[in-house]
Amino acid sequence: MTFADAEARDDERDLVIAAWQEAGIEGRVVRWDDPETDWSAFDAAVVRSVWDYVGRREEFLAWARATAGVTRLLNPAAVLAANTDKTYLRELGVPTVPTHWSADGMPHWAEYVVKPAISAGALDTIRTTDRQVALAHAQALEAAGRTPMVQPYLDMVEAEGETSLLYFNRTFSHAVRRNAMLAGGQTIADNARADLRQPADDQIELAEKVLAAVQGELLYARVDMIRLADGTPALMELELTEPYLFLNYAEGAAGRLTKALTELL
Repeated sequence: MTFADAEARDDERDLVIAAWQEAGIEGRVVRWDDPETDWSAFDAAVVRSVWDYVGRREEFLAWARATAGVTRLLNPAAVLAANTDKTYLRELGVPTVPTHWSADGMPHWAEYVVKPAISAGALDTIRTTDRQVALAHAQALEAAGRTPMVQPYLDMVEAEGETSLLYFNRTFSHAVRRNAMLAGGQTIADNARADLRQPADDQIELAEKVLAAVQGELLYARVDMIRLADGTPALMELELTEPYLFLNYAEGAAGRLTKALTELL
């Protein structure tokens, strides 16, 4: 499943469809909000590049619940509902990036990252050393009925980068090091680059604790983490709705995703 403007942006789409065809799975690309689509005609509907859901979350979740009533939805509707609001980070019981969830009582940090709990791709996210600017942004989010996430900017983001571990049907596939979305001097193209990485044992341990805290089928999961100043790995985000899976970076990754789909079906 994709959205209306994904034709030129989802460069994993053709790779996945080809892998499905090789495995004998007939698949086609459909907009999630296409009113003409009969979802009951499919054995399964796989949510992928639904990158417009942020501004239409309630509509998207209503569609997910309705679609799950007539076919197999992957990832499931309950997973999508929980994962599209980053307040889920408070419920997982694992180390996360320090986060203050209000404009009130804002901590004093050298540098701030402020973003809404419902967002994607750094939408409405700022990075600033000015506490008043950070406070004003958090207050504006709250005034609009949105939950702010106020975090310290971590230098380790630039020194080590973010590590993303990819799992298909809860089985590890590959990991990449990604450039920080808000790193100084980075362009959009720079932020899209990644390198394969062999995760450390403590990173795998964290990722598996995170996934163990989530109930339901998971065709795919991307666990994004960083190391804190003391070296402890900490969860940044758990991507279960529309993550880029870096399939072009790891040989056989599209095949492993396909294998996971056949297992779940």
